[in-house]
Amino acid sequence: MAVAPPRKGENWELRQQLNSEYRDKRADAIKRVIANHTIGKDCSGLFPDVVKNMQTDDLEQKKLVYLYLMNYAKTQPELVILAVNTFVKDTADPNPLVRALAIRTMSVLRAEKILDYLASPLSRCLRDENPYVRKTAALCVAKVFDLKPELCIEYGFIETLRDLIGDGNPMVVANAVTALADIHEAAQSLSEAANGSGSANVDGENDEPSASPPSSARPDSQLFIIDQQTLAKLLVALNECSEWGRIAILSTLARYKASDSEESEHICERVMPQFQHNNAAVVLGAVKVIMIHIKHVHREDLLKSLTRKMAPPLVTLISSPPEVQWVALRNINLLLQKRPDILANEMRVFFCKYNDPPYVKVEKLEIMVRLASEKNVDTLLGELKEYASEVDVDFVRKAVRAVGQVAIKIDTAAERCVGVLMDLIETRVSYVVQEAVIVLKDIFRRYPHSYEGIIPTLCANLDELDEPEAKASLIWIIGEYAEKIENADELLGTFLEAFKEESYPVQLQTLTAIVKLFLKKPDESQAIVQRVLQAATKDCDNADVRDRAYIYWRLLSSDPAAAKAVVLSVRPPISLPQTTVAPAILEELLGEISSLASVYHKPAATFIGKGRLGAEEMAKRTVETEEEVSREKALQTVVAGQQAENLLDFDADDDVPTQGLGMGDDRRVSDAGVISSKAIASAAKASNPLDELMDLFSTASMNVPAQTPGAPMAMNTTGGGGMGGMGMDLMSPTSGGSGSPMSMPSAPTIPPGGGAGAGAQKKPEEDLLGLF
Repeated sequence: MAVAPPRKGENWELRQQLNSEYRDKRADAIKRVIANHTIGKDCSGLFPDVVKNMQTDDLEQKKLVYLYLMNYAKTQPELVILAVNTFVKDTADPNPLVRALAIRTMSVLRAEKILDYLASPLSRCLRDENPYVRKTAALCVAKVFDLKPELCIEYGFIETLRDLIGDGNPMVVANAVTALADIHEAAQSLSEAANGSGSANVDGENDEPSASPPSSARPDSQLFIIDQQTLAKLLVALNECSEWGRIAILSTLARYKASDSEESEHICERVMPQFQHNNAAVVLGAVKVIMIHIKHVHREDLLKSLTRKMAPPLVTLISSPPEVQWVALRNINLLLQKRPDILANEMRVFFCKYNDPPYVKVEKLEIMVRLASEKNVDTLLGELKEYASEVDVDFVRKAVRAVGQVAIKIDTAAERCVGVLMDLIETRVSYVVQEAVIVLKDIFRRYPHSYEGIIPTLCANLDELDEPEAKASLIWIIGEYAEKIENADELLGTFLEAFKEESYPVQLQTLTAIVKLFLKKPDESQAIVQRVLQAATKDCDNADVRDRAYIYWRLLSSDPAAAKAVVLSVRPPISLPQTTVAPAILEELLGEISSLASVYHKPAATFIGKGRLGAEEMAKRTVETEEEVSREKALQTVVAGQQAENLLDFDADDDVPTQGLGMGDDRRVSDAGVISSKAIASAAKASNPLDELMDLFSTASMNVPAQTPGAPMAMNTTGGGGMGGMGMDLMSPTSGGSGSPMSMPSAPTIPPGGGAGAGAQKKPEEDLLGLF
């Protein structure tokens, strides 16, 4: 016999009180139920008893019951139908607060059974005489559209919303605009999803019935089209709405495409007063509208007026709390990339304060560099020099780097920037000196042969450098001006002694700098260049360093003139980019000002949306696409090569395969020179040409004999002799070319089996570059 559950407990007591004949006990019980729900207790078992208390004249009690229903309607979908009659009755209550509360709660329950009973009360509330009820019902339409779009179309709710835009109450207009904007976005998503599912089932492969509604019930993707009449209504309501309503209307005005310049000028003039609002979101919304429509404004006086009046509200945002200030700075950064003249005279506003958070200071630094000009550069350099004495190491580094950016941006201020950097180097603070050396390398790139007098000071601070980037920068400077530094070989020799322990960027710069030194002073640096080439090719475990050493070795041994042309080539001067994002993305981000997109400086589609992919998945898809494209190109190359000559067949005695190479039924190359996909597919099935190509380079060193320094290279007698000789020339620094002006010590080679006779070995002690 089953034991009956105990009749005592908190829920049992609450149930008794909810069914009490006394109103006070029932009201107290409802409050206790809501309190228990707030702290996380499950009160779903009391659903029928709470619903009984809906019919009451006490507005506070009714609100609490509605709050309970909103939270537990999903867990008790079958019992929600019990509350329908009370909901419908409340939508006709004389009190407008009760009517609005009832219609709002019905739309929030998100239960399919409730929606069928919601249509008539919602139609009535949309035409209610009280504006509070109308504005509440306007937002309910957007919620109903999210659950059942065909219901909104059937009852004409969307047309009613369009009519509400001309309502006399500004809050009703604002809520109607907000609802229509949400419905417009949802309709576009539904249209895209329907198109995607339709294309997926076009071949009839999926015989399951589609969950999407029929085409006759689908909403139009352009539900909120702003015409000139709607525009006039929005502009009238703009100045009378609350701050939330103004934000919604400004976002809608940003979507509007003006028909001519006069209309754009009219919009800008009507939106301009919103600059004086004390809400930051309204100010940024107004800035967004102005930036979108100012492109079509041609009146010079209006352009100057807009630019002049846009500056004060942006400056006011800088005095906001740090979080709002940072958002404002990120948006200002975007605005300056498009129109740097907006805040051209407001440099001092962006000076860093002692109590600014680090993230605010970094944004201010970037903006100050954007605003730098010949007029304010002296003030800016003095401020940056002060920042270099701060205790925050990262901020000090960025301040020193900003000095270099100013030097690169403004030609006339470069000398003053170099002077500031030299003053910072004299402080002997390790991280300041190293950052200054890095910045000076960029200045030498921008102004070659202009500030050579500071090189001795930089070389004197060689011992202060312990970071790879700073070491690499100083090595680059020494190599670039090796002909003017008397002890350049000694300075580079200090880095060569610890070559194995250095990081890869330092090894690469050391190798390049010593080769530059050799090309500029060949008589004095033969020994050091031989040491660095031997160390890079034999002792280094990094493939990039080894490959570069092999290239230099081959260039120096075969053609010194080509080596000079390659290593000592004139590089184009660097410049400071005007924008941090692509121009097309910048235009898109300007239309998203005061949103996360403008804060992240990324389009919204990259981080929100139902179809958004994670970073790992996006990277994986990118790699897969690149691999597919690379493989396709390789196969096209193979097919094209097979038509001329089978370069991958190294056996001259074998017959060259001719199947599929003729001009049979299907042509390999069209008249336009495009290789057909069928030819590519057949080449891919026959064999993997990339494997044969890799085999070529892996076996080339086994088929070509070593040579004496003065002997010409023996021609390979196999079918791929030309390619084999070339492969040996490129990959091995131990074989000298014919007519080479200098000899190289050969590495130990493996005697070829059955090939041509092996050449004489070189003496290891023979001078590496003696014939230069």
